[in-house]
Amino acid sequence: MIAVERHFALDHPSAAGHFPGQPVIPGAVLLEEVVRVLQEALGVELPALEIRSAKFLHRVRPGDTMQVLIEARSEGDYTFQCKIRQIIAASGTLRLPAGR
Repeated sequence: MIAVERHFALDHPSAAGHFPGQPVIPGAVLLEEVVRVLQEALGVELPALEIRSAKFLHRVRPGDTMQVLIEARSEGDYTFQCKIRQIIAASGTLRLPAGR
């Protein structure tokens, strides 16, 4: 199991205009962090990665610290969860390209 925390600064650039008055970190940024955590854990850069599923269940706001949990399932398949204060904010599955 891989477990890493990522903090989103209060002035995180992705939140500007997303949404005015109620800023949230976009799902694409959350997925980018999940992929970055997996790359760091594996020690390789992954030029291609299949996001098999992704669900966004709870808002992640600027100033939040998100726990990224990734678990290997089978050869090249991983599940992930992103949690904010023990609440699941996002979850899904990833698949590495064949031969990785």
